[in-house]
Amino acid sequence: MKLRNKLKISFCIMVILPVIMCSIFAYAFFKYQATTIHQLYEVDSGELLDNFYSPVVLMGRMTENIYNEMKEVAETSPWQYNSVDFVKQLDEELQCKLSSIVVRRNGLYTYVSDNLDIEKLDVVLPDYEAGENISDEGIYKGGDYQCLVKQIDFCDSYGNQYSVSIITPLKQAIPQIKKFFIQVLISGVFILILTSLLLNVWIYRSIIKPLDRLKLATQNIKYGNFDFEMPKSSNDEIGDVCRDFEEMRVILKKTAEDKLNSDKEEKELIRNISHDLKTPLTAIKGYVEGILDGIADTPEKQHKYLMTVANKVNDMDKLIDELTIYSKLDTNRVPYSFAKINLKNYFDDCCEEIGMDLETQDIDLEYRFHATSDCTVVADAEQLKRVVNNIVSNSIKYMQPGRKGKISIDIYDEGDYVHIIIADNGKGIGMDEIPHIFDRFYRTDSSRNSKQGGSGIGLAIVKKIIEDHKGKIWAESVEGEGTTMHINLLKDMDKRNYICIEDNRKKEKK
Repeated sequence: MKLRNKLKISFCIMVILPVIMCSIFAYAFFKYQATTIHQLYEVDSGELLDNFYSPVVLMGRMTENIYNEMKEVAETSPWQYNSVDFVKQLDEELQCKLSSIVVRRNGLYTYVSDNLDIEKLDVVLPDYEAGENISDEGIYKGGDYQCLVKQIDFCDSYGNQYSVSIITPLKQAIPQIKKFFIQVLISGVFILILTSLLLNVWIYRSIIKPLDRLKLATQNIKYGNFDFEMPKSSNDEIGDVCRDFEEMRVILKKTAEDKLNSDKEEKELIRNISHDLKTPLTAIKGYVEGILDGIADTPEKQHKYLMTVANKVNDMDKLIDELTIYSKLDTNRVPYSFAKINLKNYFDDCCEEIGMDLETQDIDLEYRFHATSDCTVVADAEQLKRVVNNIVSNSIKYMQPGRKGKISIDIYDEGDYVHIIIADNGKGIGMDEIPHIFDRFYRTDSSRNSKQGGSGIGLAIVKKIIEDHKGKIWAESVEGEGTTMHINLLKDMDKRNYICIEDNRKKEKK
């Protein structure tokens, strides 16, 4: 769930849930207190609800039954109001109804409830009305007194005038109603606290916990620990940030690993170059010193020494050229110049040149062209020749000692592709090394002897060139029997377009 939706839901819950819960609790408390009021004050719950906002009427209902009983006593046996015990019993009943009683005979007070102030009674109580009763609902006395008075005026058989009054102060609150408001207030506060707590827990789990995990992850990234994985996150905005952070961590980890590998390769390259340059330089230095010291005292020796120096210089020049090409390939600045090439004419010339070089090294070359004579490809002739020369040179380096060297080149037409196979009968490559032979600076022979030395980037250059030609290269090998290189190049179909890619540096000069 999205974070914005959670916030909307939180707002609705915060507003609606307390209202609903408070209403439920208020209704339950009201029903409970209404039952209590009915039992104590004999007021029906229906009347209680109707008169809830009219305390005068409600107070009048509370003493209605006692008032009717007192009227009946006044009519049948008025003499009982002369009995202190009887009046005291009425007082106790009225105290339970939150009211008090006052009895006057011939204008004199004969009984007054303990909680009443006699000085105020003359103002509060109405005068005796001969032969008439005050309204059953009583009269309301406002001002400083705030009370409801119900009075019965009657005479006994001796002509004594009695006024029996029920006084109900309105300033006091009915305990049950007071409890009701307190219960509603407490339950409302409790519901608000509980709702806030639940929503805070929900929001905490949705926002704070993921942010804490994200903070921990950033600290791990800060100290270089790229292996710390972000846990699975919810489907919201915070989760999106966590997933983006996890993707960033993976990219940073790969970048760091690539940098380590690159640094390792660069160190290996420097070590290899240092070794491969130092070996011919040492030889050149030795032969030059031999000439200068007069050791080569005959023209034949001098010629031999100079030829050796020339060969060493050529090896160094080839190594530097290879490193230059690799640098351009690595930065995608190879000056490719694509053109249509007739494959048969191209490989006829190429293999004729290679065959002459191999003949001087006592290595046989077998060349077979199995495609049609008009088969063409779009390629850079110079770079394609570099591919063939690098593969052949690699085969020469790893020829099996004591065995007649043999290299074969076969060209096949396979539909949309031209399949070039270059095979030798050299040492072969181990199965565990085949996946790495196209890696930069990888060498199957780490001894780096003078015959098999090299930078280890020859096949990496080959792979890069073939891939830039939208082709594919792979190797098969059996240790002790030889290695076979397979190259697939797209054929040039009818009306096929091609482009020439110039060196970026040339464009800049222009």
